[in-house]
Amino acid sequence: MSATATRLLDNYVAGAWTPAAASDALDVTNPATGEVLARVPLSGASDLDAAVRAARAALPVWRAVSVIERARRLFALREGLVARQEDLARCVTAEMGKTIGDARAEVGRMIEMVEAACAVPTTMQGRILEDVARNVDCETIRQPVGVCAAIVPFNFPAMVPFWFLPFAIGCGNTFILKPSEQVPLTQQIAFEVLDGLDLPAGVVNLVNGGREIVEGILDHPGIDAVSFVGSAPVAKIVYERAAQAGKRVQALGGAKNHIVVMPDAVIDKTVGGIVGSAFGAAGQRCMAGSVVVTVGEAHDRLMPALVQATEALAVGDGSDEATEVGPVVSCQARDRIAAWIDRGVADGATPVVDGRGVGGDGIHPEGAFVGPTILDDVLPGMDIAQEEVFGPVLVVVRAESLDEATAIVNASRFGNGTSIFTESGAAVRRFRHDVEAGMVGVNIGVAAPVAFFPFSGWKDSFLGDLHAHGGDAVEFFTRKKTVTSRWFSDGQGHGTYFVET
Repeated sequence: MSATATRLLDNYVAGAWTPAAASDALDVTNPATGEVLARVPLSGASDLDAAVRAARAALPVWRAVSVIERARRLFALREGLVARQEDLARCVTAEMGKTIGDARAEVGRMIEMVEAACAVPTTMQGRILEDVARNVDCETIRQPVGVCAAIVPFNFPAMVPFWFLPFAIGCGNTFILKPSEQVPLTQQIAFEVLDGLDLPAGVVNLVNGGREIVEGILDHPGIDAVSFVGSAPVAKIVYERAAQAGKRVQALGGAKNHIVVMPDAVIDKTVGGIVGSAFGAAGQRCMAGSVVVTVGEAHDRLMPALVQATEALAVGDGSDEATEVGPVVSCQARDRIAAWIDRGVADGATPVVDGRGVGGDGIHPEGAFVGPTILDDVLPGMDIAQEEVFGPVLVVVRAESLDEATAIVNASRFGNGTSIFTESGAAVRRFRHDVEAGMVGVNIGVAAPVAFFPFSGWKDSFLGDLHAHGGDAVEFFTRKKTVTSRWFSDGQGHGTYFVET
């Protein structure tokens, strides 16, 4: 990454790399070392407007491309991303901090999204019913929504933008991406691949920036649909403001995901699932398991092995293949997470594994490191059990029964995901029926669905009607048109008179 150390990033507008008109810029840093990787421009209204104008101009051209040809471009995109797979993964690690193993898995999911979108000639099909009345046929077809934009977070620089981009363009829309200003480099690589696809100029656009670009996307009359992923408070603002401007909106917010452990859980497998869920990506993902609810004697069976496995995790620079937990995204995030741990302990939690002030040979003094942390003796009403920390902090709450555990899960205002570890089919059936969360894992720590299923959060974790990827993606990026038709000829060029009886 040294070659990019002083580079000021460009936007990608109308099929060309374009310098931002704005002069302000921010440093992009490696959170493991503090090294400056590049500078990202804080684009302004004129930069966004140029992208919108390019996208609107490209819309009729791209819509006229056959759906089969659009799918072929997606196949080419898939091949291009596969060829740059390791470059993308190492860029994710450099700018976001996650371990190289996690980054490779993320890029794999990114590519999987494109693979799912390649099915668009099938998934975009409509419906037809012949003879709804005498000699009258009715059909519903799908057409593009128009210019679509996505505002994406820092924690998945490769994958989350591709929850939206391939599905949007596959359905015939044009697209504008606003990556997180903290991690803009990965999408520079992705757009290098897109630039090589010979798409009509303006089909895909990238505008770097901060709050001004976000607000511009929500308000711009030339944008028809907005996809957002971020915190719950911002998701609510995005949903309300964009909807007020007449846009179609999907806004994915925060989470506080619970993992219920039953007394009959297979402990070694359960520990592995919990550790991967809570501390993978340093806990910076909306599907991280951040609350373990132990039922009855499960607490005493689980805790010794969970503590031992957590203490054994190697913390360090994510580029080291041996590292199991990398830094958080910034020093500001590190300090915020440490303050949450302080608050939990002050409220009565017991730090059985304490990651504050983590050190060691792999810890750079300028790095943004918080070690894996487990807080036991947490009560369900404590703030640490209710609010999203977004870091490698796991809290443990006790329950006496499955019903009590389910009630604890359902009391959360979030409803993104939850998991249960048990060998009881009856317990699973009851839990999956009663629990108020959109994604449920059974003996799986991270219940995030593959690309062919929707990312279906509930409650404050999602605002909108149609979720990301899966079948919902085609629903979101198309609008339905229903055509009712009747012909007065007999099919041989002769007019015919029909007498209704």
